Amino acid sequence: MHGHFSRRSFLQTTGFGAAAASLSGLTIAQPPARSQVIQGFEETAIDVNASKGWQPVSDRRIRVGIVGYGVCRFGAAFSFQDHPNVEVVAVSDLFPDRCDALAQACRCAKTYPSLEELVKDEQIEAVFIATDAPSHARHCIDALQHGKHVACAVPATFGSLEEADQLLEAVRTSGRTYMMFETSYFHEDVHAMREIYRAGGFGKLVYAEGEYYHDSVEQIDSYKGWRKGLPPQWYPTHSNAYFMGVTGGSFTEVSCMGIPSQKKLLQAANNRYKNPFGTEVALCRTSEGGMARMAVSWDTPGDSGEKGRIRGQKGSYYGKYEGPSAKNLPAIDRPPLPPGVKAGGHGGSHGQLTNEFVTAILQDRLPLVDIAQALNMTVAGIVAHQSALKDGELLKIPQYTV
Repeated sequence: MHGHFSRRSFLQTTGFGAAAASLSGLTIAQPPARSQVIQGFEETAIDVNASKGWQPVSDRRIRVGIVGYGVCRFGAAFSFQDHPNVEVVAVSDLFPDRCDALAQACRCAKTYPSLEELVKDEQIEAVFIATDAPSHARHCIDALQHGKHVACAVPATFGSLEEADQLLEAVRTSGRTYMMFETSYFHEDVHAMREIYRAGGFGKLVYAEGEYYHDSVEQIDSYKGWRKGLPPQWYPTHSNAYFMGVTGGSFTEVSCMGIPSQKKLLQAANNRYKNPFGTEVALCRTSEGGMARMAVSWDTPGDSGEKGRIRGQKGSYYGKYEGPSAKNLPAIDRPPLPPGVKAGGHGGSHGQLTNEFVTAILQDRLPLVDIAQALNMTVAGIVAHQSALKDGELLKIPQYTV
């Protein structure tokens, strides 16, 4: 079931001149004060040119069901209800008041009391799963087995290698599209890095860094309190994307160190996971033979968010591209959004993820964050936490392919 990572032909390399970026073409909107919203959900400023150049690939509308409207109101945050190729036909949340609010936000009349009921609806073609992280794999498997395309919030699986294998098998057996909505893939910097990499502007990556710092994650309310005491590397995709989202590769082995926390919930005796760590820093070997340092922390005040840097044999990206052809690089913008689709939070990635998922279904191709990418990103963190519990022992990481 495991093997070396591979990508489909739709990710073929383009010409370097057409794909590389300069910093002058990269602008990041200033979010509102962080105290007003949960970190990452700051709305990106409206760009009046966001839809310039957008061309529909089909006039078909995919019938979508949306599940989950918790404290982050995730189900309505990705603008499915605004996409011209989508009809939101049903929504669900376990709490009736939240279900009603989700229906209103998505301008949808039909509701179901649970995902298990919603996926039985034969009218629904695709489901966006924004439920609690411990349920992601189980919910995705259920939807796939009912013949639905699936988009899912991160992570793909929650601390379980067995569920990772089960999810991969469900995707393969169903023949349906699966995409994990990892927001870092459409951060402006990762998008630029990916295009430069594909065009050969970095060569092989020698070193990559990814960081996800979130000082209050264990204090955010959650279904059955699943965030409380969460091992940092069980939520690794925001940082791991700063290698995998650039190259399409994976991590093959890891040594991870964990730092004990002074916060009560991040002490092993006080959380369901028996997790003693508030910070975990992983040193990984990459599928290209390079190295990556990936850090996740719930325990460090101050600077926060998702960020990263890379160094390649031919160039580097530390806030901007630096390499031998830097003076000749044209600006790169992220793909245009369909009219009405909002850029949304997490650096304006929400609308991009939805459009990628919808377009992949319409074009019958793999999406950018396919099942192999989703599992390679997620499982690397699960094994990293195992390493931290063993005082940094070097461990092999399973490899997933499509």
